[in-house]
Amino acid sequence: MVFRLTERDQRDQRLSLDTAAARTLATTTKTAPQTREITPRWLLRVLPWVDVPGGTYRVNRRLTYPVGDGRVAFTSAGTRIRVVPPTLTALPPLRGFADEPVLETLAALFEQREYAPGEPIVRAGEPADSLLLIAHGKAAVLQPGAYGDSVVRTILSGGDSVVRAAPSGGDHAGAGPPPPDARWAFTLEARTTCTVLLLPWGVFRTAAGRSPSLEAHLAAHQAVPARPRNKHGEAAIELAAGHRGEPTLPGTFADYDLGPREYALSVSQAVLRVHTRVADLFSEPMDQTQEQLRLTIEAVRESQERELLNNHDFGLLHNVDPRQRFATRGGPPTPDDLDELLCRRKKSRYFLAHPSAVAAFGRECTRRGVYSEPAEVGGRVVPAWRGVPILPCDKIPITRRGTTSILVLRTGEEDQGVVGLRQTGVPGEREPGLSVRSTGIDARAIASYLVSAYYSAAVLVPDALGMLEDVEIGATS
Repeated sequence: MVFRLTERDQRDQRLSLDTAAARTLATTTKTAPQTREITPRWLLRVLPWVDVPGGTYRVNRRLTYPVGDGRVAFTSAGTRIRVVPPTLTALPPLRGFADEPVLETLAALFEQREYAPGEPIVRAGEPADSLLLIAHGKAAVLQPGAYGDSVVRTILSGGDSVVRAAPSGGDHAGAGPPPPDARWAFTLEARTTCTVLLLPWGVFRTAAGRSPSLEAHLAAHQAVPARPRNKHGEAAIELAAGHRGEPTLPGTFADYDLGPREYALSVSQAVLRVHTRVADLFSEPMDQTQEQLRLTIEAVRESQERELLNNHDFGLLHNVDPRQRFATRGGPPTPDDLDELLCRRKKSRYFLAHPSAVAAFGRECTRRGVYSEPAEVGGRVVPAWRGVPILPCDKIPITRRGTTSILVLRTGEEDQGVVGLRQTGVPGEREPGLSVRSTGIDARAIASYLVSAYYSAAVLVPDALGMLEDVEIGATS
């Protein structure tokens, strides 16, 4: 027979005080309240902040002649994909056209076609007789290289258009349909399964002939003479160079945009409530009110960075110029893709990517046997490419398809980059641009504190911000 001692018997047989009992007389060593929500918040750290005393920041630019960015939107019903009619005005021939019934008619005229990976969508030298919209997938623009091989000029993805003998935004993307004898100057090849919406120019001209408003719109656009502009689309400044003697020098001036964009400061706020009994009786050794405020301020700062990226008005992800959006050549981000981002702007300061995208880029570098020296930012060592730090940010979203985006920024007013906006000296300021104000004690003895952070972000010129889209983050099997 086996006898077992009960817990009470074991306690009665102890020769000294038990630790569980001893703890009732001991003073515990406590930590401040911990939270998993706090992230490095690299964007808030590296953005140069501009003080905005008036609450509004106006970005003045030289006059730019827009021609339509060529990116449209789509809706789907089962396997049928249809272009959203109002977005057709993003195409150069239809820019500024506001007759919605005619746009509806044009949207219904597109034919849907499917292409397998590697299948040509158009071939160089063939008649350029159709308007093409990439509804889904990726397609490569191929042109003959200097040494007889075929080179990839660019990658088109969902939303891009091919209006004439060049992709959207290209040198030959004109303001109207091409002439009947126009031919494709490149080959467009599907890199993934592609869904393309096609509108023959003959059908377009027939529809224009039946619509007086569209016919008048096209005639008016073709009658306007091309205005002198530089390669960025800005009104040109005429000058003379390399001349001799005493020629008559051209008169000129720098024209300004008459409708500059203005950024109003946004706000993230919270009302913190603390019962006065808690604040009075339980604030040793740590001040309950201050700890509550500290955690609330951390949450407000996290919200601030999230809005700076994702807000549909001023968020960086939604303010990338269409001509500064690029798709990966394959799926995961490669050194070639990041080089494409860097070569489209000068003085790139930072990459900003989801940690999963940073890991995917690291895998691609390892697979190719490419290794890059890390960089130091604010005393911390981070990955880098071509000397440009790659900063992780988990607030860049990942889509259901397992894709994300990578941003590249040039920062600072001096370099016409991206800047953060805030107002300092606000009442109750606890940190720059953040205030804590007591709003009183109610009838239930609950004290309230209003925590407010005022901020925004501005892109001074379009090429200050670029984005790599449709970045796959999953590892290949």
